[in-house]
Amino acid sequence: MLSRIAEHLYWMARYLERSEDMARLINATTLLLLDLPPKAEFGWDILLRIAGIAELYETRYGNLDEQRIMGFLIADERNPSAIVSCIHQARENSRTFREILPSEFWERLNSLFLFVRDYASASIGNRHDRYAFLSEVIARRHALVGLLVGTMSQDAAYQFVKLGRNMERADMTTRIVDVTTAVILPQRDKLQATLSESLWIGVLRAMSAFEMYRRHVSVEVRGNEVVEFLIRDRKFPRTVYHCLGEMEVALATLPANSAAQGALRRGRKRLDQLDLADLNSAVLHEYLDHLQQDLGSIHRVIHRQYFDPLHRDGSTEDAVARGLADESPGPLATTQFQQHAAF
Repeated sequence: MLSRIAEHLYWMARYLERSEDMARLINATTLLLLDLPPKAEFGWDILLRIAGIAELYETRYGNLDEQRIMGFLIADERNPSAIVSCIHQARENSRTFREILPSEFWERLNSLFLFVRDYASASIGNRHDRYAFLSEVIARRHALVGLLVGTMSQDAAYQFVKLGRNMERADMTTRIVDVTTAVILPQRDKLQATLSESLWIGVLRAMSAFEMYRRHVSVEVRGNEVVEFLIRDRKFPRTVYHCLGEMEVALATLPANSAAQGALRRGRKRLDQLDLADLNSAVLHEYLDHLQQDLGSIHRVIHRQYFDPLHRDGSTEDAVARGLADESPGPLATTQFQQHAAF
């Protein structure tokens, strides 16, 4: 029973992180497309590729036009990675264990759900309205994270939230870098350099990393340095390296963590060995593919060890229980997790 609470917490954090990441991507892509020339091979479909839901979109809509893609990514509840779906799932995962979280968290999460439900569809057709709507989603989600960080005990429950948040964030960062390096720009040297800079500035802004990149790397935005920063910087909270480090810290406080820690160490070792000098997009894609596989392996180990009753042993259950619940949340309703979702 208590391991199910841990799973609810883990997935609640993943869904909230996913909703914010999608809102950021849409806003950044909207701004970027305004600056790119028609011959640049970069369009709204890149959002579907980043999310890994291009095939699902194709079966439902076919044509790649802005309004349909926005509707699919923001308000289509049949899409498990749509913002409205992610927030709905996060709310459902929080509903049955509200006693574990600060009471204000449920109130604000419920408020976010009602806001998205009421305004998501109306925001799709107009870019200005859409930008304002998505910015509000990001701000409200930030408030939720700040509430947990500032008011929640750093016990096992918090560590599962931390695991979910950083797992989702690391996965998204690898996807953004992977797809961006594959963008084909017009083959004119001066124009290509300018557009490449605009492209990577858009990526940095999407991740709220622009100022930190300029502060710690360079005032000039160069693709290879942005990739290095987003993959391997140890201090910026949205880099893959930092996310893996945060997950390692979280796991260190949980019982029976050797298998998950081993999977994490393998992922960090791959990052340490990555040579980004003169790396072409094809080789980088292969590296990032391996990184995503590492994240998948870490997730599977965490799931097997802490969430799957067929694999976990009694000692793990007891230890997790001691950390999770001084307050019993009562019976839990069954939640259908969408672990097959694209991210």
